[in-house]
Amino acid sequence: MQNNVNITDFRQDFAIIANWVKFGSKVLDLGCGDGQLLQFLRSSLEIKGYGVEKDDANLLACIQNGTNVIQMDLEDGLSGFEDQSFDTVVLSQTLQAMHNTEKIVLEMLRVGQEIIVTFPNFGYWRNRWQITAGRMPVSKTLPYQWYDTPNVHLCTIHDFDAFCHNHQIEIIERKVITDGKEVSFMPNMLGNLAMYRLKAR
Repeated sequence: MQNNVNITDFRQDFAIIANWVKFGSKVLDLGCGDGQLLQFLRSSLEIKGYGVEKDDANLLACIQNGTNVIQMDLEDGLSGFEDQSFDTVVLSQTLQAMHNTEKIVLEMLRVGQEIIVTFPNFGYWRNRWQITAGRMPVSKTLPYQWYDTPNVHLCTIHDFDAFCHNHQIEIIERKVITDGKEVSFMPNMLGNLAMYRLKAR
């Protein structure tokens, strides 16, 4: 097993996620892509990781890098997983592409003792500026044009805070980052990526 993984080879939010995951724990990564997050957590924390992915190319990449992966559509729910069967369930930069956002978050809370949700903050000032200029935002965290975007439910930090409050979800910890640096002042305006560690009340 390799323990000398260089974090610069991975997305900058991986380090924060790793700080929220216990050593040797059981982790489910929803919409895991090519399995990079699970690979990083496996190498640095020796987690028992499992991924869920729909895309054929990403599924093949997971298999090639040794990631345990199941091919399924998250929109169908997580009925194949038992209650509280994972220590942590992760949905990283996929929430905004879900049609049934409420259902997937509540299912994550059923399956995991804790969950981690990250998403691009639509309230980020650069997004607001582009809207003021009469255009839909395009950025590193929102890289698509309006006509080819998979994003269907964009939200702000304030929106997600209200969602958690209304659904009796406890925010254990929240971090907001821009270009890999944590933002504490006016995060809904100055942060472009929101990261939440949550559990059911």
